Amino acid sequence: MTTILVTGGTGTLGRPVVERLAGAGHEVRVLSRSAQPYAVDLRTGGPALDRAVSGVDVIVHCASSPRGGDEQAAVHLVDAARRAGVPHLLYISIVGVDRIPLGYYRTKHAVERVIEDAGLGWTVLRATQFHDLVRTVLAGAARLPVVLLPAGVCDQPVEVTEVADRLAELALAGPAGRVPDMGGPEVRTFEDLGRAYLRAAGRRRPVLGVPLAGRTYRAFREGRHLAPDGAVGRVTFEEFLARERG
Repeated sequence: MTTILVTGGTGTLGRPVVERLAGAGHEVRVLSRSAQPYAVDLRTGGPALDRAVSGVDVIVHCASSPRGGDEQAAVHLVDAARRAGVPHLLYISIVGVDRIPLGYYRTKHAVERVIEDAGLGWTVLRATQFHDLVRTVLAGAARLPVVLLPAGVCDQPVEVTEVADRLAELALAGPAGRVPDMGGPEVRTFEDLGRAYLRAAGRRRPVLGVPLAGRTYRAFREGRHLAPDGAVGRVTFEEFLARERG
């Protein structure tokens, strides 16, 4: 039996990772700011973090916050992992973090570098955006009488439980470095995804692509956040929406 610590283990991705590993008979420790007995704020670290990583075989690092602090949290986690002699640190990142000049992406890329330079066995998996996030963006846009979406931008949403399956597999396979990117089954324009969302929601709205300016928009238009060669996901956006409505 392997002892595995999952950071962010109560989150959108962390929860199904925990379920899969625990279901396979492994000892799983769930770390989050409020989950006992491993309630830890990674941004501050401390003795509670050392207790959480003690005796662990693998750390699956899913904790992340767009509000900031991820790089500092990674430094604290890596330091604690070194002290405990943890042999494998697995991190989930985002496709395009080294190619999209967006603040959150830059932070995720910095975390990758912290992990790669830690002197520990490591694995990094980059995935495309989860279905949940794409739906949230589209639902916000659909509040207006006209759904305004970035013109010429595609996305490749992936099912979060499929990413969880892959992480569980990687956690038990040993350090592998950068593994192939993982993406959803389809690369589609945001306008197309927006229309799919409206159909599933039973709402009528015109969808309009709006050209934007700047390096970040250009990078997204160029598809630097996509993984067409890694389209291993099976669940389509429509299937996700139908399941959520059911």
